[in-house]
Parts: sequence; structure tokens; C-alpha cells
Amino acid sequence: MKNTLIRLALASHLALAAHTTWAAEDVATTTASLSPSTPWAEIEKQAYGQTVYFNAWGGSQEINDYLRWAGRQLKSQYGVNLKHVKVADIAETSQRLLAEKTAGKNSGGSVDLVWINGENFRSMKHSHLLYGPFVENLPNWQYVDKSLPIDRDFTEPTEGLEAPWGVGQLVFIHDTETLKNPPHSFAELLDVAKAHPGKISYPQPPEFHGSSFLKAALLELTDQPEELYKPIDSNTEQQRFERVTAPLWAYLDQLHPVAWHKGQRFPSGTSETVQLLDDQQLLLAITFNPNAANAAIEQGNLVETAQTYAFTQGALSNIHFLAIPWNASAKAGALVAINFLLSPEAQARKADATLWGDPSVLTSETLAYTKKHNRDGKGTQGFSLYKAIPEPHPSWLTAIELEWQKRYGS
Repeated sequence: MKNTLIRLALASHLALAAHTTWAAEDVATTTASLSPSTPWAEIEKQAYGQTVYFNAWGGSQEINDYLRWAGRQLKSQYGVNLKHVKVADIAETSQRLLAEKTAGKNSGGSVDLVWINGENFRSMKHSHLLYGPFVENLPNWQYVDKSLPIDRDFTEPTEGLEAPWGVGQLVFIHDTETLKNPPHSFAELLDVAKAHPGKISYPQPPEFHGSSFLKAALLELTDQPEELYKPIDSNTEQQRFERVTAPLWAYLDQLHPVAWHKGQRFPSGTSETVQLLDDQQLLLAITFNPNAANAAIEQGNLVETAQTYAFTQGALSNIHFLAIPWNASAKAGALVAINFLLSPEAQARKADATLWGDPSVLTSETLAYTKKHNRDGKGTQGFSLYKAIPEPHPSWLTAIELEWQKRYGS
């Protein structure tokens, strides 16, 4: 099945005219033989033997295992060596690339592929740190569900500079035996925290899940949610920032005294909240994967009575993406790696609850066909996305994180 799909994708790709206009500075940094019109077979030929240094979050064993599998497939099928460079915060990678840009290192860069979204994409894009546009030249682009919000990343137009990889939604996990009636709003969450002191918490910002918790809370609590979708400069618009965010700080001032460790300590990330839930130290875990409870149960990390759910207002939602730095040493290898990670085979495996459980960005028709014909039996498990709440403008996140650190950081 895989070979058939690849042949169909390649035929479709080669039948299209290469109409994308690439930025001049990006073309200047590519090899002379790699251009928008380069046939995919030639890109695969150039990629053979290349090592792709993939900077991606390394805080999940399931994700790390999946990337090891992907690396084996890329090596055996395309001769590409995928090296997972584990990072705690992709902002570290952004800063390193900015330093290389400042130093004039326009080729031979240390990063070939990066897993990003939100404020990190916006920062890299506006600092001209990204290669492309490239997504429409990928053979497997034809399988991507174009109805998903893949053309914007936290309100920032993607413009073909990053390829969608999966869908994230901010949801909660509870044990239905321990907490039969979980909260369905942040107001109710505070009531639960007061009724069960020390049993509610969230990851410490600027960790991704902790910062997302703050944004979701603010969207519910503020009476001006529309303001969060407009850019803000907290240095020159301090009064506006204070006016919109005041309800959030008032809320946290009430939550922290009754939170886990009285708000003097916070979990390091989603993995720790799941462990604390399993240990019955917390009543709720937080995750950006709507299939996380099923996956954790399958992997033996949670009891079978655990369940994922979203608040009534919906789930803060976004797409996470893959991008290539402008000065990548292995651009062809990175393109082949992204194309493979968008393949029906790789996307179906990623969505399987026994492995990772990350929702796919491919069409349901493609996934249904893949599951039916997948030889090793790995395919998507039945689960649905929740009502989506779009991400605020990324400028708000930076301002909120700084204010949180000022008020509650140690």
C-alpha cells in the first residue's frame, strides 16, 4: 500500500508545474541543483546519505520512541539518518539560529529540521530564519486535510514555511472513580481546588502546557476575549494589558493558596501531571493531546477509569508544524523526512493510541484506507476532536509569561 501511495503522490506531484516563488535569500542558500522545480526523485537522490538533525521536544517517551521508529524507516527506505536533538523548549533552538544568522552563517547550519508552532514560528519567520515556501512541493501534501486551520499558526500566516504535523487541543484527564463530576469551567475548577486543597495544579510557565493553561483561563475569565486576537506591545500598551488580564491574576491569587504545594511549586510538564494523577496526588492532569488518556491507559501509565475531556467553552486548539531553517546543512534530507512524516503510514502510526495517539492532519478518507490496508495492524483509533477555540495572538503569550514570572516565579 505504501509504495502504491508514494507512486500516486509522485505522479501527481510531477504533473504539477512548480509555481511557488521562493524567497531569494532562501534560494541563495540552497545547492545549485535544489530548486522549486527539482523533481522529487532528484531530491531523494540528494537526500541519500544525509544526516538530518531534528530539534524537537524530548519530554515524552512515547514521542521519542515514535521518532526512533521514523528514523529507522527513513534510513531503510531513503538512506536518510534522522538524529533527534532533544530540547526542553524550542525557543532555545530559535535563539541558536538567530545567533547563527547574526554571525552570517548562511550555510552549514547546526539544525536541519525543527518542530515548532506559535510564538516560535512567528519569531523565526520574522527573523528570516526559515527555508521555503516548500509544502506544496511535497508529494504527500495531497493527503493533508485542507479544511484544518493549516494556513495560520497562532494567527500568523504560515505561507508554506512550515508543514502541519499534528493537531493539539488543551484538555484535562480525570479518574472517573476518584472525581466523578469534574469541573467544566475555570470557575468550577477553582471550586474543586477549594474543596480539595492541594489537589489541583498546572505546569509552570513558560512550559508549553502551563502557558496554554493561562491562555485558556484568560479567554474564559476576561470580558474582552476579542482583544486577545489582536497584537499587543506590553511596553507601550501597559494599561490595555492590565485591563484585559486583570481577571486572570485575580483568579490565580485565589487558586494558588489552595493548589498543589500551595502554589509554591508547580509540575514540570504534562508528563508529571499524569504521574501525579496516577499517584492520586492530583485530581486532574493537563495535556494537549485529546487522545492522551487512551494512550496512557494502553501504555500502563493510567488506570482504565481515566478519561479525557474538555471544558464547556471548548478546547484551546492549534496545529503543530515542521519547518526547515534557512541555513540547514541537509535541506534535501529534511524535505524527505517531512514528506515521510506526512505519509499515510507515518501519520496512522502516530495517531495510534498504543504508540503516541497524536491526531493526524491527513484526510479521514486517507486514514481509513491506511488502517484497512496496514499490514502491521497499526492505524488510527476511534476518537474525536473537541470544540475548538483558536489560539490568541502570540504577542499575548510573551507578555503573560513575563507577568506570571514577575508575580509568581521564584
